[in-house]
Amino acid sequence: MKKTLIVVGTRPEAIKLAPLILALQKDARFTTRVCLSGQHADLILPIFDFFGITPDYDLEIMRPNQQLSDITSKILTDLMPVLDDFCPDFVVVQGDTSTAFSAALAAFYRKIPILHIEAGLRSPLPLSPYPEEMNRRLISQLASLHFCPTEKAKANLIAQGISEDACIVTGNTAIDALLMATSKLDTVTPSKFLPDTCKMLLVTVHRRDSFGEGILSICDAILDISRLFPDIHIVFPLHPNPNVGSIVRSRLEGISTIHLIPPQDYPSFIYLMMRSVLILTDSGGIQEEAPSLNRPVIVLREVTERQEVIDCGAAVLAGFDREKIVEKVSMLLTDQDAYYKMATVSNPYGDGTATLKIIDSLSTTERNSQYLP
Repeated sequence: MKKTLIVVGTRPEAIKLAPLILALQKDARFTTRVCLSGQHADLILPIFDFFGITPDYDLEIMRPNQQLSDITSKILTDLMPVLDDFCPDFVVVQGDTSTAFSAALAAFYRKIPILHIEAGLRSPLPLSPYPEEMNRRLISQLASLHFCPTEKAKANLIAQGISEDACIVTGNTAIDALLMATSKLDTVTPSKFLPDTCKMLLVTVHRRDSFGEGILSICDAILDISRLFPDIHIVFPLHPNPNVGSIVRSRLEGISTIHLIPPQDYPSFIYLMMRSVLILTDSGGIQEEAPSLNRPVIVLREVTERQEVIDCGAAVLAGFDREKIVEKVSMLLTDQDAYYKMATVSNPYGDGTATLKIIDSLSTTERNSQYLP
């Protein structure tokens, strides 16, 4: 029986790892434990409650006003007793967060094989997104097996010198989670503060790259859109980071068709995505999920490591350019053919079978294989 430790730090990690956790816990070939770093403590537990997951360890690392270096060092130190207690055969990390990097480094120090979910994403700029781009590059150097969402992600790793045999294309577990969640939406009561007849545009912004002038420009674009399309209601769940919330409120509060709402739980946010006609976001996860819901995406970033969604036509890059954002939104709200073309593209990140492919690979992987120390 293979002992697997899955380390989770943020809300996106919790969502994308939930299908894998549930499947491994049901599989008699594995003994699986879940460790929370505490990086997004308040945001993770409702997701785990929704999926029916109970964590086994919680490092509770968050402190007021801590820096990235504090998060990294705290996880690295506090995860060691967990590794020594459970003695896993594998440590699973997902994506590009500080939790994923720190957990991978801790596992490497204990000579435990690291399995990287959503491996191979690359931005051309080492500091965009920051610190995620460098986190995932470093995890690739530490990991033993790389589960890639797309062939492009696999090619990125091979170009970096990673063995092709260690890279397995699976699709993205985000789609597995989304399909599981949509089948459970009738068990929750999402916030329905708009009449069903209203057209809704959904906006999310949270990345450090967007702080400052980027947020201001995005807000100005939203103001322009609200004036150009007074029949469109704009819903903006505000990230708890004050670098986002305070600026957005100062620019957009008090406008009748702009709704600044608290962060939404996962099922309620899925409802908002399904309810919307168009999504503006700097979120990587939404870029992956929206094509499965047939919702066009305008990406509020200068570059994206999810180039596949741009290449297939399901999303367009607008960056922080006020005029470009307004132009793209106007085009999609007025040109039915352009909207239909974007909304009907097949999702490049898979069909919801990524978890099965990962477990199939794990079931045949031994710790003493050529990839694993």
